[in-house]
Amino acid sequence: MSFTIRQLNYFVAVAEYGSVSAAAHSLNISQSAVTEAIKFLEADLGVALFDRHSRGLRITHRGHQFLRHATTILAEVSGARRAFEDEGQTAKGQLHLGLTSLVAGYVISDLLAKYRRANPKVEISAIEESSEYLEHLLIGGEMDVAVMMTTRVTDRHALHAETLDVSPYRLWMPMGHPLSNQDSIRLSDLKDEPLIILNIDEMEQETVSLLSVLGTQPKVAFRTRSVEAVRSLVATGAGVALLPDLVYRPWSLEGDRIEARDVSGSLPVVQVGLVWRKGSKLSAAAREFVAVAQAYKLD
Repeated sequence: MSFTIRQLNYFVAVAEYGSVSAAAHSLNISQSAVTEAIKFLEADLGVALFDRHSRGLRITHRGHQFLRHATTILAEVSGARRAFEDEGQTAKGQLHLGLTSLVAGYVISDLLAKYRRANPKVEISAIEESSEYLEHLLIGGEMDVAVMMTTRVTDRHALHAETLDVSPYRLWMPMGHPLSNQDSIRLSDLKDEPLIILNIDEMEQETVSLLSVLGTQPKVAFRTRSVEAVRSLVATGAGVALLPDLVYRPWSLEGDRIEARDVSGSLPVVQVGLVWRKGSKLSAAAREFVAVAQAYKLD
């Protein structure tokens, strides 16, 4: 027996919230229904989607792989439903959109272009702010939708978060770096490596927290709010960087090559998606943006 769309929705909710109870609360269903859905999916797929621990669930590597497929399937289902709506009814009005720095630089341009083509009568205003301030604006009703790191949403009771894409952390290094020749790279291999830290969207906190398992303070060679600066510094040998694959490009602006490798161990992932206020009726322009984003596969 194959899994259902409902089970996929339950799985995505657990992946976003990190616990069965929180996912069940957000979906307004029983915890047992969510638990049974996860057990069915794991049995059907033959893999463990989550590791169980005292504070909840931690998604596994196979779980992350399946999460990509699940979000794509749900987006396609949403697009299939929209295909039968009245094509003559295009959205009008205004769309107030919020973005974090990472999203503004590496996610939003293609998505907005697709939305504008489908909704030429909508006037769009977008601002780039920290995730904390975007939550404040959403809860206060001053913003329709934000595109941000859904892993960083703090007020889950007031806000609905829907993940669109999952991006794992990887190690960036210059061409010819000794670590690039290793069959496997561990976090302990980075103990004496100078680090280039990206200080936007909580990237620095994630990196420092990740390396705290080494028992010593990381050797920070440079902090910057510019991804392009990170690329240039890494490419010229000033240090290495741990960053999500979302922002990886193989070349710096100067044309120098940058290598990226997986690191063994429990590295975090960045989940990028949509956030809006629970219980509020979205405008037609905002609903259309959500629908376009759901049907849009982020690269």
